[in-house]
Amino acid sequence: MTRFEVVRDPLWNNIRLDPDALAVVDTPAVQRLRYVRQLGHAFLVYPGATHSRFEHALGAYHLARRVLDALEDAGDVRTDPAERARLKLAALLHDIGHYPFSHALEEAGLPRHEALAARHLTSGALADRLTELGTPAEQLLPLIRGEARGPLAGLVAGSLDVDKLDYLSRDAWMCGVPYGVIDVDRLLAALTVAAGPDGRATLALHEKGLAALESLLFAKYQMYRNVYWHHAVRSATGMFKRLVRCAIAGRRLSPDAVALATDDGLIHELMGDDPTGLARALRERRLAKRALDLPATDLPAVTPAWPSADPDLLERVEDRLAHEVGLAPGELFLDFPAKPDMLALDLPLVKRDGAVTQLVGADAGAHLGLPRVAAELYRSARRLRVFVIGRAAVPAKGIVDLVMAPREDVAARLEQGRSLLTNG
Repeated sequence: MTRFEVVRDPLWNNIRLDPDALAVVDTPAVQRLRYVRQLGHAFLVYPGATHSRFEHALGAYHLARRVLDALEDAGDVRTDPAERARLKLAALLHDIGHYPFSHALEEAGLPRHEALAARHLTSGALADRLTELGTPAEQLLPLIRGEARGPLAGLVAGSLDVDKLDYLSRDAWMCGVPYGVIDVDRLLAALTVAAGPDGRATLALHEKGLAALESLLFAKYQMYRNVYWHHAVRSATGMFKRLVRCAIAGRRLSPDAVALATDDGLIHELMGDDPTGLARALRERRLAKRALDLPATDLPAVTPAWPSADPDLLERVEDRLAHEVGLAPGELFLDFPAKPDMLALDLPLVKRDGAVTQLVGADAGAHLGLPRVAAELYRSARRLRVFVIGRAAVPAKGIVDLVMAPREDVAARLEQGRSLLTNG
C-alpha cells in the first residue's frame, strides 16, 4: 500500500503528500520555508498575513497534482510516472531559493530567487533525496526557472501556473480581503494541451475557462493595488531594503548569509548591529510617513525604469533628495514599484469548435475585456511615493520631473553635484 500523509490546509482543506513529496519535505532546505513569510512586511497592515512560503509550496504542489489528474482524466495528456514526479516536485520546490521578506531583497539588487534555487537543489540533504528519487536538480531547475519546453512546463512557470493560483488565493484569504477571489475549480477543469505558436504542445485553456481566467487577472490587479503596493507595506519595504543594503555595504552581513536566512533570523542579525536604527523602527512599526503620494495616472503613460530597476542609482538619489529637503541620509525613500507584465498573457485558447488561437498581447482583447484596458489598470495600481522619517516638504513637480528624467540625465546630475529638484 502506498504511504502518504494528509496535511490540513486552511485554503485547500486536505493536501495529500505522496512518497516523493514526503521524501523532500522534511529536509532542512524545505523546512526553512516555514520561517519565511509569504508577504514580507504585509503583516504590519494585515495581521493575518503571516503565512509562509512553506504553506504556499504545499499549495502549489497540491494544485499541480489536481491539474495532472484532471488532464489525464479528460484524456488530454498521458504523462509517465517520471514526468509526473518532476512536475510535482518542481511545483513543491519552486520557491526553494526565496529570500526572507518576500521580493524586497530582489528589489534591493540581490539576484532573483530562481537563480538561487541551484544551491539548495545541488547540495545537502535535499540534493541527496532528489538523487535517490531519480529527479536530480538538472531536471527540476529548467522548470523552476521557466526554461523548460515540455508540454506541461507551464504548470510550474507560465501565464496560468499553480504558483499564481495558490498565492493569489492564499494571500487574499490570509489577509482577510475579498480581492483575490478566483474560480480555481473552473480554471483547473478548463486546462488542456494544444499547439503553441511554434507548433509544440503546451498548456492551454478551453474557451469555457475564459471568465475564470478573467477573474484571476482582476484578482491580481486588485491584490497589487490594495495589498502588495499598500502604502504602509511599501514604506516598510523601502526601509528594509535600505537596512539590508547598508548591512551588506558595511560587511556586517554577506549576500550569501542573507539568502539563506529566515525572517526572524535576519531581523535578529540586523538588530544586533544597526547603526541606521531602521531595524528597531521596523520591529516597533515606526514607519516612514508619506510626504508625497501621486497616482501613476497623473504621470505620462511611459515612465523611465530606473526607479524600480536600478537600486544603486535609487539609493544615491534618495540620499541627495534627503539632503535637499533637510533630512539625513537614509531618512527619505523614493518608491515607484513596477510590474509591467502584471496582466500579461501568453497561452493558447482552444475554442468550442476546436480551433486554436493565442491569448497574447492585443489578440487577447478579442476574447477578454481586461487585456483591452490592461495598461490603464496597471497605471491605476501604481503610485509614486516619497516616504520620510521626520518632517520635510517634498515638491511634487520636482519629484515628477526627476522620475521622468532618463537614467543617464539623473546620473549626470548626481555626478556634477547639481540639484535633483530643480533644473539648475
